[in-house]
Amino acid sequence: MTAATTRPAPAAPAPAPARPSAPHAGRRSLGHRLRDALPTILVFVGVVLVWEVFLRTVDRRGVPVPSPSEIWTALVASWSSGPWPIAPAALNTLIEAVGGLIIGTVAGLIAAGIAARFMTARDILLPLGIGASAVPIIAFAPLVNTWFGVLNPLSKMIIVAVLVFFPVVVNVTRGLTAVDPSALELMRSYAASEWAVIGKLRVPNALPYFFTALKVAMTLSLIGAIVGEYFGGSSDVLGRVIVQSASALRFDVTWAAIVVGAVTGIVLYLVIVAVERVVIPWHASVRREEP
Repeated sequence: MTAATTRPAPAAPAPAPARPSAPHAGRRSLGHRLRDALPTILVFVGVVLVWEVFLRTVDRRGVPVPSPSEIWTALVASWSSGPWPIAPAALNTLIEAVGGLIIGTVAGLIAAGIAARFMTARDILLPLGIGASAVPIIAFAPLVNTWFGVLNPLSKMIIVAVLVFFPVVVNVTRGLTAVDPSALELMRSYAASEWAVIGKLRVPNALPYFFTALKVAMTLSLIGAIVGEYFGGSSDVLGRVIVQSASALRFDVTWAAIVVGAVTGIVLYLVIVAVERVVIPWHASVRREEP
């Protein structure tokens, strides 16, 4: 009788290799973005139509609110000519706002770095930032215009820088200090230098806070520049266009300048959002799930 031979068990099949993820996975297509924006666009168009129809059917004598069509007509007529040209005024105001934003952001980043490194400096700088943000523009603008000259764009930039300084300091300081303790302990265990901890842990953690501060600061920069222009300066800026056209009872030009200022703020905000998506595509606030 022959001995039965034992057959070896069949080998388990090798697992299939993982498929590489698509480079654009998790990003929403242009069609999805337009579909998400459609309700907002429809609401905006509806508000404009209701505004137009309402003002055409009521007695507006003594009411300084022009219709959207009148605002558009004034915008086209005053874009680059007339007593209050809006395009050069908007450009000059934009220069003041962006210049002040840069000054305030750089100063805020320096102060945030010092505050994050030294506890004593944090106790000094944060109250100063709070005090600067609490100063009303109406009281501060005439003083700055006197110090730097009412016709000097730097006077408006300083007003903007003071407004921008506080949100940048607070947000960036928070981002530099609120790091994950376990990640910090891991880098310490590998004997990472202080500069390595800053460059590879603290700065990436602070970037989302920084862009949040920029979004807030951009709105404040336009507000500070336009309000600062109310107290004097060159006539070819949005603040002076608003004041002078309202004094002449040309409220259609006034509202056209206001609309240009608002659109400028929206465009600058979208620019910051686009830069944020490029710089920190890995952050949860930027990633979007595909439906």
